[in-house]
Amino acid sequence: EQFWVGLEDAANRLIQSKEMTMKRMEYSSEEEALSKFGEVIFDAGQLASRDKRIKKELKAAKEAKEKGEAIVPATTSGGGGAVSVGQLSSSSDSQLFSLSLLHGDNLVPLSSLGRIQILRENPKNESNIVCNKKKCEVTIKFCVVPSSSSSSSDGGDAAAAVVVENGNNTELDVTSIEGSKAMSKEIRLEEGTNYELWTQQMRVEAMSTLSATTTTAQEEEKETAAAATSAEATVDTTQAAAAADDMVVTAFEVTGSIDYNKLIEQFGSKELTPYLLRRLENVTVKQGTVDRLHRFLRREIFFSHRDIEKICELLEGWYGVSPPPMDGDHDVEMTTASTTPANKPSTPCPIYLYTGRGPSSAAMHLGHLVPFLFTAWLQKAFQCPLVIQMTDDEKFIFKGEYTSENSGDGTGANGLDPNRTGDNLDYFANLTTENAKDIIACDFIPDKTFLFSDLDYVGRMYPNIVRIWKAVTVNQVNGVFGFDSSANIGKTAFPAIQAAPSFGSSFPNVLGGNGGGDVANPATLACLIPCAIDQDPYFRLTRDIAHKLVPSHHPLQGKPSLIHSKFFPPLQGAQGKMSSSDANSAIFLTDTPEDIERKIKQHAFSGGQDTKKKQEELGANLDVDVSYQWLRFFLEDDDELIRIGKEYGSGSGEHWSTGKVKAKLVAVLKDLVEEHQERRNAVTDEVVKQWMTERCIL
Repeated sequence: EQFWVGLEDAANRLIQSKEMTMKRMEYSSEEEALSKFGEVIFDAGQLASRDKRIKKELKAAKEAKEKGEAIVPATTSGGGGAVSVGQLSSSSDSQLFSLSLLHGDNLVPLSSLGRIQILRENPKNESNIVCNKKKCEVTIKFCVVPSSSSSSSDGGDAAAAVVVENGNNTELDVTSIEGSKAMSKEIRLEEGTNYELWTQQMRVEAMSTLSATTTTAQEEEKETAAAATSAEATVDTTQAAAAADDMVVTAFEVTGSIDYNKLIEQFGSKELTPYLLRRLENVTVKQGTVDRLHRFLRREIFFSHRDIEKICELLEGWYGVSPPPMDGDHDVEMTTASTTPANKPSTPCPIYLYTGRGPSSAAMHLGHLVPFLFTAWLQKAFQCPLVIQMTDDEKFIFKGEYTSENSGDGTGANGLDPNRTGDNLDYFANLTTENAKDIIACDFIPDKTFLFSDLDYVGRMYPNIVRIWKAVTVNQVNGVFGFDSSANIGKTAFPAIQAAPSFGSSFPNVLGGNGGGDVANPATLACLIPCAIDQDPYFRLTRDIAHKLVPSHHPLQGKPSLIHSKFFPPLQGAQGKMSSSDANSAIFLTDTPEDIERKIKQHAFSGGQDTKKKQEELGANLDVDVSYQWLRFFLEDDDELIRIGKEYGSGSGEHWSTGKVKAKLVAVLKDLVEEHQERRNAVTDEVVKQWMTERCIL
């Protein structure tokens, strides 16, 4: 709103100013005007139209030449008629504000416009601002309120009268136009300077809010805020600014304020663009396998990738469909599928999915659930097989313990194994079974899913593990993961074990066919890995040596494709990622409805203001508000999420306050966890055994 007000004020000040001079310069053709000023006179639509016209004329000339017909020379004049160029400048300092090719022959004196009113009540149909990582599109719709009879008699029309002259008689320095302020990022108007100062103040207040400590009672927060001094605010701002530069993302640690654009740059991955989403939609929604793209894709929660375009290419070939046209950065269509594909492919899917879990605790939390929910959707969308690795070996290597007192004494007293070792490897093996129940409850396709423990299945993968060990040096592993000479040998060896499932040949029976018509060559299947971006280092290393483990005709030369998610923030603040080590930072899948409500109300960091008055004036900072960020993950209804964000961000409407948004989140999470617990209760040890039985899943 502050932006629209500033823009509206600036436009109206220029309209009412008596120092603004308008001039219309006439030229015999568009080409003549272009030679005078260059392409600076075109707006985006005119430039695109001109390029399209030239290409069409060149194509016609080429076809005429091939047919031996007379060639009509290509032109750039837009029909050859006379054109006009409009100029708007300040009469006091000759500052140029606008220079453009006119769509018509006439210019209306500024003073006759009256007043500009920007329409912005409904962002869907009126003025709107839409940003992504690469650009910001500003759509401005406005109406003109005619000037009153009194304003038309004060000399304004005379001051802003439009001068018309022959352009060839106009002396303008073309160099000064090309490099003028009209084409620069320099702020030229006082309203722009005021807006910049306002945004800087908002950033300062946001950083102060981010670093403030959340208390369990809102009244205590108000009292604390009222007693805060300006010195304390300065310290808070300094600490928050330092935290923004303190981002650490490795395979073993995630801390600080996460800059995902910076992560893409550091890791060397690629942004998941709107066009790639359209390609994904083309091989999923358009094929009738799912109703719409997953909310994690629609809301850029999965934001980065490696080779996802090649996965789309394989699926397009499988379905026999062409990719959508690359006609600009159009948003993906959010329509739902209405039909199922007429001809389902008769051959097995050319890709498989691979994800996993390191069982470190008996109870999984919502952060663990995110990749599994998305993988379950991908499996249904692609109708493809899925392998899920349980890295119980890794957890023992990194967290296992040995106590000599626990070693078996040969007696078998108390029913214990007389030959047991003193370590806790069996503990992590048992966690695999418990975590597997939560994973199975995520609603995967049973006959297309193979869930396995490394401790049980590693023998099948061992040939590929050995090949990876041979291809990767110790220095490479240490460089990627930060190991030193104090690390046990299991730590340096494990990356090969996590890499092995990304090669289909590690599953000769699971992905190799069932002896009937559904057969495939597992060595040439492409692998797609959905994961949080902190797991990318494992597979960067894998991709570097992948060509050594596959035949030369593998479609991706053995490289696994990845699609990366953002981190699910802990309750205490939208930084880093959720951890099982702090019970109050997470909602666990075993939590009761009372636990969920207590944790959200007491521990969810708020981006709201300290007082009701400030909240109504400024609204909440949605970027740091945990409750709103969690709703982005788990609230399915896009329209409702937009409405909540608009109300909470402006401090108005039904969800104007932190308490209202927290209550909505509590309701959503209670339903989510309750449904999950019902599905999990139906998963017995026998069911887990069936899912972990080696079998063909094509």
